[in-house]
Amino acid sequence: MKKLLEVCVDSLASARAAIAGGADRLELCSALLAGGLTPYPELLCQIRRESDIPVRCLMRPRPGDFLYSPDEIALLCSQIDALRRAGANGFVIGCLTPDGDLDRDAMEKLIDACGVCGLTLHRAIDVSREPLQTYREAAALGIDTVLTSGAAASCIEGQKTLSLLIEERDRIGGPEILIGAGVNAHVIQKLLCALPGARAFHMSGKTEVESRMKFRRNGVPMGLPGLDEWHIQQTDPAAIRAARAVLDGSGA
Repeated sequence: MKKLLEVCVDSLASARAAIAGGADRLELCSALLAGGLTPYPELLCQIRRESDIPVRCLMRPRPGDFLYSPDEIALLCSQIDALRRAGANGFVIGCLTPDGDLDRDAMEKLIDACGVCGLTLHRAIDVSREPLQTYREAAALGIDTVLTSGAAASCIEGQKTLSLLIEERDRIGGPEILIGAGVNAHVIQKLLCALPGARAFHMSGKTEVESRMKFRRNGVPMGLPGLDEWHIQQTDPAAIRAARAVLDGSGA
């Protein structure tokens, strides 16, 4: 079975780089530096004019927790409809209750809006109260993929839980375990040895691209602390190509 490489992108330039590097699928978002938010349909249309690569869109209306109000759920359903019409193949969703369990009612509303599209439960599982139970509930809802670091800051740190999730996947024939958080070619190589059942990986492969601006007024930040406006985060096709080589058994 060919191993899956999904690349998270938030621009046309990054989408092009991911495709050139050998990505099997894109996770499309906006504001990747904020952890990823719902993308613009217009950006998906730009990608669709160049490629028919499978694209799953992250549905996240704001930074922060995954406890969403009825108004936010309604917004997400509306955004899902627009992105379906723009060419999305699937959606990446996740809602939790105040107690850290999967919010079945909210999830069902989003799943209904998604129709027959593919469904990924995102890393809400990693901050849920009981990841294994969250995984089982996702399976019962018809989710086909679960993106997870193993309930840790990085997938390397979460190997124990990832192993348990892979065992559960095989035991119940459940959703694919899509390993994310800190993934690169070296990490993939390490996890393929440590977790023989691993077969799907998620990465961004970001690199900093120097701004083309010649005039630069420093000391006037526009965004997150510690970032400036003179370096743009984009996917590096070489990083994706290296990961692809490891997954295909031709890289070290």
